Amino acid sequence: MENITGGGAISITTGVTFITTTGAEEYTLADGVEGQLKIISMVTDGGDGIVTPANFINGTQITFNDVEDTVVLLYQSTGWVCLARQNAIFS
Repeated sequence: MENITGGGAISITTGVTFITTTGAEEYTLADGVEGQLKIISMVTDGGDGIVTPANFINGTQITFNDVEDTVVLLYQSTGWVCLARQNAIFS
């Protein structure tokens, strides 16, 4: 499990990342390995958290703007695919 405050790179070596924003924050998510699962959830809302995966099948960005906004992602050969979403916004 990873807890990240402020923007930056989200780890692909941990299965779960909890984000805490202290303002509008930007995050990146590198490509994973085929079959890898990744859960990202906002635990403290100090502003929008925008995650930009290197390759995202459902769009280009994921916006977390409330506590408990959560996504479950699966990495396939061409990028991250959303398996489940709780209120996070895709664009």
